[in-house]
Amino acid sequence: MDNILSRIKYPKLLLLLLTFAIAYLIFKERTFLPFHNLLLSMGYLGTFLAGILFVYGFTAAPATAILLILAKEQDIILAGLIAGVGALMGDLIIFKFIRHSFADELEKLSKERIIAHLNHKTPALLKKYFVPVLAGFIIASPLPDEIGVSLLAASRQISIKLFSIVSYTLNTTGIFIILFIGSLV
Repeated sequence: MDNILSRIKYPKLLLLLLTFAIAYLIFKERTFLPFHNLLLSMGYLGTFLAGILFVYGFTAAPATAILLILAKEQDIILAGLIAGVGALMGDLIIFKFIRHSFADELEKLSKERIIAHLNHKTPALLKKYFVPVLAGFIIASPLPDEIGVSLLAASRQISIKLFSIVSYTLNTTGIFIILFIGSLV
């Protein structure tokens, strides 16, 4: 087994992609009624947990559905603030995991010919503004946060404090939009 893993150039990145694929297969077209009913019975603790689930790829869709349902059951301002804290907790887990566990592979990946070429050819202004804006859009949307958080975690210029402010603000904004839509439906 160690021999196979030693032949793989980016084992952690491959494992991350594999977990996304497995999660997709497990949760594809399944109903989450027992799970979302449990969260509803938990009140605002369920809202907090839905916020945590909102940021992960394979749980973003059910978390969005739960937030839509919660909009009819809870005060949307309080629910949005609480779910935003949950989303921040989920994003911080991803951020710290990517920044610390993947640092060696991200450094190695950045030296690959194609990545180095793209990095050299991409204008500094585009890298400075486009990547954070793209990451912000991904974080604010119901799209999985892993990609957006990974883009920010790969940058050593983003502190945990700045990341926390950005993550909370963007996720809470996205959650408020979802809760508002849920209150209208």
